Formats: sequence, structure tokens, C-alpha cells
Amino acid sequence: MFYLYNSLTRQKEIFKPISKNKVLIYVCGITPYDTTHIGHAFTYIVFDVLVRYLKFKKFEVNYVQNVTDIDDDILKKAKEEKKNWKQLGEYWTKRFLKDTKNLNLLFPTHYIKATDSIEQMINLIKVLTKKKFTYKKNGNVYFEISKFISYGKLSKFNRNQMILISKERGGNPTDPFKKNPLDFILWQKSGKDEPFWQSPWGKGKPGWHIECSAMIYKFLGSRIDIHGGGKDLIFPHHENEIAQSESYTGKSPFVKYWMHTSMVLCNGEKMSKSLGNLIMIRDLLNKYSSNEIRWMLLSHHYRSPWEYEENQLISAKININNIIAALKLLKNLKKNNDSGNHLKIISNYLADDLNIPFALDYIEKITEAFLKKPKDAKLFIGVSEYMTILNMLGFNFK
Repeated sequence: MFYLYNSLTRQKEIFKPISKNKVLIYVCGITPYDTTHIGHAFTYIVFDVLVRYLKFKKFEVNYVQNVTDIDDDILKKAKEEKKNWKQLGEYWTKRFLKDTKNLNLLFPTHYIKATDSIEQMINLIKVLTKKKFTYKKNGNVYFEISKFISYGKLSKFNRNQMILISKERGGNPTDPFKKNPLDFILWQKSGKDEPFWQSPWGKGKPGWHIECSAMIYKFLGSRIDIHGGGKDLIFPHHENEIAQSESYTGKSPFVKYWMHTSMVLCNGEKMSKSLGNLIMIRDLLNKYSSNEIRWMLLSHHYRSPWEYEENQLISAKININNIIAALKLLKNLKKNNDSGNHLKIISNYLADDLNIPFALDYIEKITEAFLKKPKDAKLFIGVSEYMTILNMLGFNFK
């Protein structure tokens, strides 16, 4: 059995997809106005291993990741740098994709820009308006949370917590046009010199939350198996996705399993540009290999917050070098010892809510044991089984 921790129910659950052999996954992607740091990489590498494991278990996986290429943060950054917002987004998206390729991440089934789904967003808002979940003020269209009785079921925050966190994460609870500080924008009137699209409510641009709901519906349907992202997206982003998606389709739950990766800290703080403590992937790749960075990231469980320290990469380098040495020796062995037992052990670790750190510990131990007594083939496995394990975890040894 495969167990996943569900952020909605706050417990491990047996994974049973909506369709028997198909898995629908959506992971919130980047807002492309800056480069990739290890916090981003941690999230996407975790879901990369999840997709690889599901494929190993013979599931057909439809994995969608988006690019939030129209957003207030992009427009603000473009204005600061006196650049075209679209060109800025394209530049940083290409940089992100280069980093993910260098880290050997599988490319999603669909990698989509929000601006390519504007029509779907407008249609979704039209239906919500017809169902009386919205109101219009000053050219903006708001979702009225009082109309969605289970609002807050994912985050489980009280009203005061929601207002405080919403203020920190772009929710603007002081907007004077809102009936309720927690109501959120579905469609926003464009400011002077801002991009706009024609809509039934005038020239404007989509709100952040409606983008993901529209792209999920367009590419995956009304209900999906797994929705992922960083823990900081639980509120307000994912909470608002639930409200608008379930109100639109009339189907609940919109997502069967919510998965959230924990925060990566540096110098005791969450990484942020304002604090100057961002650790960039492109900088690390100048000193360490893709495999070493991946090992370092995967040595932490996805639900446990952790702090980056360079000695973790030094340790990862030792383990990767040991694997390289072991592979070289194994290829020279005449007897192939593919028992399948080691693969089963690794698979069992991953089946327990992606316990990748335990899997890496096991690989480390058997590799070290083999290197100490390379002539004792009983201590180890054949190249085929070893490579299957390494590939399942996304390591690239050619």
C-alpha cells in the first residue's frame, strides 16, 4: 500500500486515485520574476520523485505545473526594472527551466502559462457570478466567502489568523470595496499602463487564485488526485482555490490529497530576497553536481522544516562519490546479483509518505558495505537493480 499525508485531514491515508490506474497531479509553479533558490528546488524535486515513484508503480500520471506569468509581483518588478512584464516573465521562466533541467527533473505532462488560459478564467467567473458567489465593486469582481460555508477547512485558521496571514501574502484585507476583509479578487480592474484583457466586467486581469482553478479544470478536470505546493500556499491561495473550484463545479472534494512541502530556512529565517539569504541553484551548480544537490535536498523529509548548511552538500558529495565508485566496481563483477530485495525495501520507504531520507540512508549503508568488501557480492546488488533505485529517485549516472 502507498500512504500519503493529506494536509486536509492531517493524517496519513491510503492512496487510492479517483481513476484506478491514472493519477492527476497539479503543482503550483513559479511566479517568474526572479531566479530559482533551493526552496523552489526542494518542492519540485519532491514532486519529481513522487511522479517517478507513481510511474514505477505502473500508474499513468498526468502532471500539470503552471507558470503564474501575470501577477502583481511581476508587474511591480517590471516597473522597477523598466522592463516589459511579458519579456521579464519569459526570461525568468527560461532560467527556471534551465535550472530544473540541470537538476534532472522530469518535464511535466503540461507546463502552462496562466495567460494562455484567460478565456477559461473568464468562463469560470461567469458561472460563479450566475450562481451568486460573487459581487462587483469598482471594476473588480470578488468571491464572497460567506456563500461558501466550509471556507477554512484546509487551513483551519480562525478569522483573526486568516486576516493576519492574508495581509502578509497579498490578500489585501483592508481593500475598502470588500464586504468582508477575507473576500478575494477573481477579476481585477487594470491600472494605468498595466496589461488588460477584455471581459464582461471591463478591461482587467485575473486574480491570482482563479488562475490555478481555471488551469486545473482545463487540463485535468473537475476533481484531481493530488494538489501540491509549498506550505506557505495553504492560506490564502489553496483555501481560495477550494472555495471557487467547488462552488464552480458543485463537486467536493475538489482535491483528494493535498500535499505541502515545508519551509527551507537559512540563517534561522525563511529564505527571502529582502533578508538577502537566498541560496540560488545556479550558484550551487558552479560548485556541486546535480546529483549532489539532489541528494542534499532529498535527505530532508518533505514535511519537516530544515535549515540549509553547506556541510550538507559536502556530505552529499561523499555519498555520490561512493555511488560512482560502487557502480564502477559493479560493472566489473561477472555475477549479477539482482535479487529485487533492495528495490522492495526502497519502494516500501517511499510508500510510507515518501520517506526519501530513509531510502537514502539505506543506499548509503549498502554502498559503504560493498565498497569495504567489493569481492563479497552477497553484500550488494546488481547494476540493473541499483540503477533502477537511483533512477526512481531521479539521480543521473550515465
